[in-house]
Amino acid sequence: MNRPESVTVVGASAAGLGVVETLRREGYEGDLTLVGGEPHLPYDRPPLSKQLLSGAWDVGRLTLRQPEALQELDVDMRLGVPAVGLDTAKRAVLLGDGERVGYEALVVATGASARRLPGTEGVRGVHVLRNLEDAQELKAALARRPRLVIVGSGFVGAEAAAVARELGCEVTMVTDVAVPLGDALGAEIGGMLADVHREHGVRIEPGVMVEGVLADGARQVRGVQLADGRTIEADVVLVGIGAGANTGWLKGSSVPVGNGVECDATLYAGDGVWAAGDVASWVHPGTGRRTRIEHRTNAAEQGLAVGRNILAGPGEAKPFAPVPYVWSDQYDLKVQIYGSTRGADEVRIVEGGLGERRLVALYGQGGRVCGAAGINMVRVLRAHRRSVADAVPWEPEAALVGGER
Repeated sequence: MNRPESVTVVGASAAGLGVVETLRREGYEGDLTLVGGEPHLPYDRPPLSKQLLSGAWDVGRLTLRQPEALQELDVDMRLGVPAVGLDTAKRAVLLGDGERVGYEALVVATGASARRLPGTEGVRGVHVLRNLEDAQELKAALARRPRLVIVGSGFVGAEAAAVARELGCEVTMVTDVAVPLGDALGAEIGGMLADVHREHGVRIEPGVMVEGVLADGARQVRGVQLADGRTIEADVVLVGIGAGANTGWLKGSSVPVGNGVECDATLYAGDGVWAAGDVASWVHPGTGRRTRIEHRTNAAEQGLAVGRNILAGPGEAKPFAPVPYVWSDQYDLKVQIYGSTRGADEVRIVEGGLGERRLVALYGQGGRVCGAAGINMVRVLRAHRRSVADAVPWEPEAALVGGER
């Protein structure tokens, strides 16, 4: 095999860690460098809005690998120093401290950053929730039991709302969609989850945009201004309106960038550059559509795939064709999704029911099953994964995993 003599991985989270571990596990003995903008050892992000925010876990439980395990990988760790530029002609990464790190193969695994409301820079009490520092700051703020306004109704916002209510905070969720989580789960299931939040005391303001935040003379947040002219008072505001891929440092390089690093089906972007995790936009071989996924499981799976594909080389690399998976914990409900449910033109509950708050639903698009979602039915949902993976025709017999329940 024509293996590269040196590999540099930029991004020290789940995807980047997956790349370096896979390379060593598959017998790669060349130089290996892992660059991370954060000073921490690789850590798990999903618990930030769940266990860490609630206080159920301490920071130590987030660490993905202990220092001893990382030392065994024989990796040159450059933590706390972000990549600020890339010279693809000379195959060198420029770091924030002025150093240049060379490579023969490069993996971009720089993830994504939370989007912020314009005009909130420097306003105290306005938070996002993307990294460890974000979670620790929000946790400290929630300990004072403030009036919390959450802008957005995605999974992070919904999880934070559940934790905040359990901590005794007054919570208002403002969203521009008619039904919170309806875009991901459909109106009926999204409506059921919204009812659960209301029963736990969350005030929901659907179908309205937030125009900006209100602050006092000391630049402390005092509320939010809605597009319909109303205002909602708040001591703390959490902005959960999605994330954008961290590609700014690639400006001026030959790496193709759109909504993320644009790769082929094997996660190869050309010129010795690969991508993995939230930053990777690749052509899914099953759908033929360019896809970017911001989920923990996808990041780990892409890290493994890229590690193997680097060793195989671009000519022998295998397409990455996963069944995406995401989960969310809200109160006593575990929400899980396989595949893609957004944009589905048909939804069918095939196990359980809304009234029980235990169910499995299948999602169809173009006459085929494209996704499956479950509420508190872990094992039953897993049985339907095959329908998603095989994109079975949208028919009752086929949709029920070969007719079996």
